[in-house]
Amino acid sequence: MSKRYIVASSGGFNATDRWGVMAPGGIFLRALELTGKERPRVLFVMTASGDSANYIATSYQAVSGLSVDVDHLALFPQPNAQVEKSIGQADVVWVGGGSVANLLAVWRLHGVPEAMRDAWESGTVLGGVSAGSLCWHVGGPTDSFGPQLETVTDSLGFLPYGNGVHYDSEAQRRPLLQSLVADGTLPLSFATDDHAGIVYSGTDAVEVVIDSPTAPARAYRVEKVAGEVVETTLEIGALK
Repeated sequence: MSKRYIVASSGGFNATDRWGVMAPGGIFLRALELTGKERPRVLFVMTASGDSANYIATSYQAVSGLSVDVDHLALFPQPNAQVEKSIGQADVVWVGGGSVANLLAVWRLHGVPEAMRDAWESGTVLGGVSAGSLCWHVGGPTDSFGPQLETVTDSLGFLPYGNGVHYDSEAQRRPLLQSLVADGTLPLSFATDDHAGIVYSGTDAVEVVIDSPTAPARAYRVEKVAGEVVETTLEIGALK
């Protein structure tokens, strides 16, 4: 079996000094490195934003200076390409943020989960931000349903953990994830601050990456130990 990597994050790209212009951050660049390819084929999947044309265009522009070949899979109003082929020929699939609940529903209608698993098991690096992080896990807190956070527990489950995104920037996120782990709604969970990401090899968390050396971002392990929730800050770099 090929090496299987997932890069689950609350980042991937950095704002620049130009309005609406983004630049690749350390998290996205690490996903490219994991392919081992000199010129990786990148597939953007922006289902969670309803295939926002602006989001897609911004993403293309952000990687225009990299040695990559870029495409995107859109599902609205109908798939713009054959789903299994589009995903299967990518070296990196990067899933954008938005509504993870809507993403999961639309993906299941079009057979995307099966295509993603096949690609992952064949060596494609899967990754993404926010909804594009939650989707690979069992589930976690989401604002898919409104300003009051709720919980999804029917994500793809490629990674057998709960997931918390935007852990440092949205006040409801940390306490809700901890309560979900406390009451058993979610298993052992991993969380990321904005501009932090976790690299999984297979289903093992093996590395913490951040978008910029100056980013005050961290990742966390949240688990229930002897009836109490314990949050452990994970060091940047390879995990021991």
